[in-house]
This record gives sequence, structure tokens and C-alpha cells, in this order.
Amino acid sequence: MNVMQSIVQDYLKTDIPAFNVGDTVRVHIKIKEGSRERIQVFEGFVLKKQNGGISETFTVRRIASGVGVEKTFPIHSPLVEKIEVVRRGDVRRAKLHYMRERTGKSAKIKAKEYSEEQLAAIAEAKAAADAEAAAKAAEAEKAAAEAEVPAEADAPAAEEKTEE
Repeated sequence: MNVMQSIVQDYLKTDIPAFNVGDTVRVHIKIKEGSRERIQVFEGFVLKKQNGGISETFTVRRIASGVGVEKTFPIHSPLVEKIEVVRRGDVRRAKLHYMRERTGKSAKIKAKEYSEEQLAAIAEAKAAADAEAAAKAAEAEKAAAEAEVPAEADAPAAEEKTEE
């Protein structure tokens, strides 16, 4: 691995859900207003995904007050708090630019339908991911508890020395 790849590796997010073009997503974005910081949610369907690696972006489109609004987000940006997949869409194109001209029923994206085997595999994968996350959390908690124990053990020893 060269130097550039090792630097980029530090900035890549690992907790990004798998989503594709046509999926309806909810993007939580950090917005700074003066000294305040808040989270704004932008929900719509993924119009396109571009590039790869650290510069990967995706565009989300929604209709707000009868006007189409598109926002492009860098996936690995620190301002993107989290991405939630609300609904899986079934499309046959990599980029859905034709949806810009559509309104009403023709602008709908069909929901992806899964077989029972696929649903079972998805549930199993989700359960495995949840178990792995729980194990990591327990490990981190254990490491934090171990770090506190030596500090507490050193404190009485220091008090004994000062009393003498």
C-alpha cells in the first residue's frame, strides 16, 4: 500500500449501508448556523452514484412544494451523519436522469420484491452485523473498564506514600 492509499484509508467511512440507484434514502446532514450545529434530514430517491473511493458521491432527488430538488452528497464527508435506506427500488438504469421530466404516477419507482430465501439471508446478515456490533461495544467497554482499574489501583499507593 502506498502512502496516498494509507492516508485516504483513514478518512473512509465503514458504517455506510449498501444502497443503489432507485432506493429511497434518508440522509442526515450536519448544518452549522453560527455557533449552533443541528442535523437536517433530506429524504428522496437516489438519482445517481458517481466515482469511487474517497471521492464517491450520490445524488438524491425529492419533490418539495411541487418543485424538484436535487442534492449531491459525498459519501465519506464528515458532514454526512448517517444514511438510512427507507425502501429498495427496482430500476434497470445506472442513472435515472429521465425521472426529472416525469411527474405523478409515471415518476414512481417500483419497490424491489424479495423471495423468502433472500429475506431470510438478509435477516441473517443483519443479525450477524448486530451481534458483531454488540461484541465490539462490549470489547470497548471492557477495555475502558480495564483502563480505569489501574488508575484506581495507583491512587491508594500514592496516598500511602504521602502519609509516611
